[in-house]
Amino acid sequence: MALAQWTNATEWLAAAAQDPQACKNDWQHGTSGTHLLAAGRFWDVLIVPACLGLRVADLLDRIPRLEPGPALLDERRQHVGFFLPPDPASTWVGQGTRHVTRDGWIATPAPHCRWGDLRWLCPPDGSGTLNPPEVMERVLIRAIDDVIRSHGTGHHRHELPHRTIHTPQTAVIAPGALPPPQSN
Repeated sequence: MALAQWTNATEWLAAAAQDPQACKNDWQHGTSGTHLLAAGRFWDVLIVPACLGLRVADLLDRIPRLEPGPALLDERRQHVGFFLPPDPASTWVGQGTRHVTRDGWIATPAPHCRWGDLRWLCPPDGSGTLNPPEVMERVLIRAIDDVIRSHGTGHHRHELPHRTIHTPQTAVIAPGALPPPQSN
């Protein structure tokens, strides 16, 4: 990671810390110390099981003209977290899936940390690039199909990760769930 990019990534991530200056100082002095960063302001985090998340990260990296957003691997818990634009009106649901948003916290290492139990699969680039939710939905479906094919079992299809959007009236609209327009 180039120095300017690393500096920008440090600034971008640390802005979500309770004490941004202490976080930046820690990371700038060569440690990979883990800090708790607030979700829901600059980003949300979609957490999926590692068997699925590793395949998703690989697929995202292969999409032409798409700069993938940050993805964080937690080896101890066997999860991958994908940074998405903040969207309090959306909820991601699915077996083993967690959506961390406003009032949630995410443990993150320094942006240069590519080793250890908590490390970046795709580090933040400092520009604010995030994973597009619409792309994540399509890639998750493809990744589930790939995992099922390679494992030879359908138990991963129990409840596919997907996003629902809550309207101000608190109704839930799933993609493709809207009725066709009525003709007069």
